[in-house]
Amino acid sequence: MVSEDNRLDELKIDRSEVVERKKRWWLILLIFGLVGVLAVVGLGWFRGRAVAQVRTAVAREFQAGTQGTVLNASGYVTARRRATVSSKVTGKVLEVLIEEGMTVQKDQVLARLDPVNVTANVRLSEAQTQAARTALKETSVRLAEARLELTRVRNLVDQQISSQADLDVAMAEVDSIAARLERQRDEVAVAEQQARLWRQELEDLIIRAPFEGVVVAKNAQPGEMISPISAGGGFTRTGIGTIVDMSSLEIEVDVNEAYIHRVAAGQSVVATLDAYPDWKIPCEVIAIIPTADRQKATVKVRIGFSELDPRILPDMGVKVAFQDSGKNAERIDGVVVPKTAVRVDEDQQIVLVVAAERVERRAVHVQSESATDFVITAGLSAGERIIVDGPQDLEDGDLVKEIGE
Repeated sequence: MVSEDNRLDELKIDRSEVVERKKRWWLILLIFGLVGVLAVVGLGWFRGRAVAQVRTAVAREFQAGTQGTVLNASGYVTARRRATVSSKVTGKVLEVLIEEGMTVQKDQVLARLDPVNVTANVRLSEAQTQAARTALKETSVRLAEARLELTRVRNLVDQQISSQADLDVAMAEVDSIAARLERQRDEVAVAEQQARLWRQELEDLIIRAPFEGVVVAKNAQPGEMISPISAGGGFTRTGIGTIVDMSSLEIEVDVNEAYIHRVAAGQSVVATLDAYPDWKIPCEVIAIIPTADRQKATVKVRIGFSELDPRILPDMGVKVAFQDSGKNAERIDGVVVPKTAVRVDEDQQIVLVVAAERVERRAVHVQSESATDFVITAGLSAGERIIVDGPQDLEDGDLVKEIGE
C-alpha cells in the first residue's frame, strides 16, 4: 500500500527542467549579443581602415641638369647687400633697438643718439628766426611811414614851402629803409635755413635701416660714443650694427685662370655647403668678373642660387661643380614631390602611391632637395599620385579616398 506522502510527491511539478531551459536560452542570447557587438566593432574598424581619407599630389617631371662635371671649385656664400650702419654725426648712443637675428624693415629705427645739445640749437635757431621776422615787420612799418613823409615833403616842395634839400633827405630815408627791409628779408631766409639744418641734424641722430634685412652683428651699446670717422684706436664706435639682405645671397669662387675657359655665364652649377654635405643645391653662373688676380692667378666667378633656403647663411663654405652644358651631355632625370610625401621606414625612404584607390608602398632614392620639395631619381615616375597627408599606419592594399590636393 502506497503511503500518503508518496502520493503527494507524485503530484508535485518538476521545475528543474524549466530552469535549465531558461538558462540555455539566456546563454544563447548572450552569445549572440557578444557576436553582434564584435561584428559591429569589427565592421567599423574595417571601414575605418578601408576608406581612410588622404590628400594626394602628382609627381612632377624634373631635370636636375647635366651629369658631366667639367670643373670643381670652392668658395664662400656672400651677400651683395651688406651694410654696417653708422650715424652721420658723432654722438653718444642713447638707445639701441636691435639684436642679432632680428629682421628689420627699410627705414626702421635701429638706434637713437643723445639729442640734448642739438635740441638746444634747434630751439635757438627757431628763436632767432622769430626775432628776424619781428624786425622785418618793424622795418616794414618804418618804410611805410617814410613813404608818407616823402609824399608830404614833395607836396610842400611843389608849394615852394620846403626846399629841395628836404625832399632829397626824405627820398634818401625811404631808400635806406627799403634797403634795410631787403637785408632783413635775407636774414629771415638765412635764419630759416639754419633752423632747417639743425632740425636735420636732430633727425640724423635717429639711425634707420637702409634696406630690409637681418641683423648679423650688434656693435654698440647705450652710453658709448659713435662716429662715422674712425677715432684711431680710441673707444669711439664706428657702427651700430651690420645688416644683411638675405635675398641677395650668392656664391663667390676663385677659378684658376688656366681653367676659366670652362666657365660661362648661365652655366649650370651644383653647389654643396660644407655644413650640409648631402644637400645638392642647383645654381647658375651669374657673371665672370672681367679681371684676374695676378698674385693668385685666379678669376672671380659669381654664382646665384636657383632657390634660396633659410639654411643658407653668409660666409658659409661651399664647394661647386660646374656642369657640362654641351648638347651631348647625359642628363639626370627625376621627379619632384613635396617633402611631406616622403616617409622614413626602418632607415629607408618611401612614398605611398595611390593606384585604383589602393595604397602601394615604394622605396625611393632622394637625389636633392629645396625648401619644400625633394627630387627623386629612382622608384617613382612622373604623373603618379602620391599621398602627402594621411594616417601613418597605411599599408599595402589599404583602400583610401582622395580628398584633393
